Amino acid sequence: MTRPRAQIAPPNVAGAYHCVQRCVRRAFLCGADDYSGRNFEHRKEWIETRIRLVATCFAVSVHAYAVMSNHLHLVLSLDPQTASMWNDDDVADRWLRLFPPRTSDEAAAQEKRQRLLADPVRLDVVRRRLGSLSWLMRCLVEPIARRANREDGCKGRFWEGRYKCQALCDERSLLAAMAYVDLNPIRAGIVVRLETSAHTSAAQRIVDARSQPAALAEPLRPIAGNLRPNVGLSAADYLQLLDWTGRTLAPGKRGRIAENAPAVLSVIDRSAHRWAMRVAAFGSGWARAAGSAQDLIALAERIGQRWLKGVRLATLLD
Repeated sequence: MTRPRAQIAPPNVAGAYHCVQRCVRRAFLCGADDYSGRNFEHRKEWIETRIRLVATCFAVSVHAYAVMSNHLHLVLSLDPQTASMWNDDDVADRWLRLFPPRTSDEAAAQEKRQRLLADPVRLDVVRRRLGSLSWLMRCLVEPIARRANREDGCKGRFWEGRYKCQALCDERSLLAAMAYVDLNPIRAGIVVRLETSAHTSAAQRIVDARSQPAALAEPLRPIAGNLRPNVGLSAADYLQLLDWTGRTLAPGKRGRIAENAPAVLSVIDRSAHRWAMRVAAFGSGWARAAGSAQDLIALAERIGQRWLKGVRLATLLD
C-alpha cells in the first residue's frame, strides 16, 4: 500500500536516504535504446551535472549515485536545520541557481533576487524547500524531463510520478547503500571494473584519486555537497571495500564469498558474509528502511504498522 513519503522522510528532520527514480515504462530514455535505435547516453551527463548543482543549493550531502539507462540511484543525507540557519542572501542566491530567470542577463537575475529578498514570507517558504527531500528530487529530475522532451519534440512524463525512498537508519546501512548503488553497473553485468562504470560516484572517486593520490588517505567525503563527513573510513578503504564487494556480488557468484576480505570490513560488520547479505538486500530485502531490527520496529510503530519488511533480515544481520 502506498503511504505518504513524510512517514519515511519526516519534514524538518535530518536523515539519510536511498532514493530511486525510474523512467516511465522503465524505458531506456537515458541509454542506448535497441527498439528505436537511438542513443541517449548523453543525458546521463545532464543528470550528473544537475546532481552537482542541486548539492550546492540544498542542505544535503550526496554520498553516492548511479545514473543507469532507465533509472537513477541517490544516497544522500539531508538536514533541514542547516537550511533554517542560512541568511536571506544565501537562500536567495541558492534559489536563483536552481530557478534562474528566463533571460540570462544580469539585470533580470538581480531583479528576481531583489523581489525574493523583499518578500519575507516567500523567503521562508524557499528556505524550508531547500531542506526538503521532495523538493530536492523535484529540482533534480524536472529540468532533465523538460530538456529531454524538447530534444525529442514531445510532451508527457519522462520519469515515473513517485520516486522510491528508503530511510537509512545507521552509518552501516548508509555505507551498504553506497556500495549497492556504486556497484549497480557491475551487478547488472554492464561492466566488470569499477573504473569503467561510467556515471557513478565510484568512477568519479577513482578519477579524483588518480589526480590527487594523497586524498586516498583522507577521510571519505561526500561526492557532492559538504553537509557532513561520511562514515569513518578513508577513501582508499572504501574503494578497496567496494572492489571486494563487487567481486563477491558479481553476476554468477551470488552467495559465494570471495577470499581475502579487506581488513576494514572487520570494523564495519561482524563477518564478510553478513556484509555481502546487507548490500545485496537493497535489491529486494529492505523496503521502506534499512537498519537494525530495533530501528525498523521503531519505524513501524511510528507510522502505525504492525510489521515492516526487512525486520527478519535485520534480526539475522544484527
